[in-house]
Amino acid sequence: MTRPDLTVRGGGIFGLSVAWEAARRGARVRLIETDRIGAGSSGGVVGALAPHVPENWNEKKAFQLESLLMAGAFWAEVATVSGLPTGYARFGRLQPLDSAEAVARAQDRALEARSLWQGRAEWQVVAATGKGWEPASPTGLLIHDTLSARLHPRLAALALVQAIRAKGGEVVIGEAEASGPVIWATGLAGLLALNDDLKRRVGAGVKGQAMLLAYDASDLSQMQVDGLHIVPHADGTVAIGSTSENQWDDPISVDAQCDALLGRAIAAVPVLQDARVMERWAGLRPRARSRAPMLGAWPGRPGQFVANGGFKIGFGMAPKVAQVMVDLVLEGADHVPCGFRVEASL
Repeated sequence: MTRPDLTVRGGGIFGLSVAWEAARRGARVRLIETDRIGAGSSGGVVGALAPHVPENWNEKKAFQLESLLMAGAFWAEVATVSGLPTGYARFGRLQPLDSAEAVARAQDRALEARSLWQGRAEWQVVAATGKGWEPASPTGLLIHDTLSARLHPRLAALALVQAIRAKGGEVVIGEAEASGPVIWATGLAGLLALNDDLKRRVGAGVKGQAMLLAYDASDLSQMQVDGLHIVPHADGTVAIGSTSENQWDDPISVDAQCDALLGRAIAAVPVLQDARVMERWAGLRPRARSRAPMLGAWPGRPGQFVANGGFKIGFGMAPKVAQVMVDLVLEGADHVPCGFRVEASL
């Protein structure tokens, strides 16, 4: 490969998506991952692309909406160019309503969604059917949103690698020379490096544990019950997760908190009772102090940029993050929301 126009450091969802977006626009891209693709939280199992509630609208929710609406075309092109599946599908999400107050709130949000979601997705209150694949609901009513989608994290990462290479980009596992502008999408390690460089705590890791079950609900909606995501994947598995832990002894070990996820999932969706546990996963997710993605120039380092802090919404935010970062670095067009800038976490 000739000298790259752009170097991306980090083989997680942000780094891969940025490198793909640059490559598809014709740029010469080198992505450097020192460990392995998906070595951090992007190598997990959940893959829920779910929106924030449609109320108290702000730039973070607007950015996420744009990204979720872009996702279908984004992942379809990745699959076409790579020849590999990504596991993307937009089958929506079900959530139980446990009280009359919750029903009223959900109905108000349905009205908000009609305008905020531009008529391209719906947030509805629907009657439970009593069939197996839906969460138990004390009121007999559910929220059904048609914006939520799912993605298989590991399949998507492999497809992105192949798509980047198919467009002439380079993906290096190990060390290599960085050339041109450098985008640091290195997850928790990148946040800790920013902390050291800026002499401020701009981000930290939050441990998450999740589980993968053998149960085929591949063409059905995902569910969210009291913060627990239950996500059926195209390969006949169901992911459940995840915990959010600010204190831990071992960042990658699973424990009783992981096992408790299974009990909660079975209580919510009894048909999972006999599903075999295929994998338990634990890892640290990078959370910026602002709780929004951290995008833009690295303060005091000309030609260095940051794309980090995806936390629980990184896969859903990735298409828009990629667009905005490539616009900024290669086109000089700055569309980074004020609350997403690195300075917002200072």
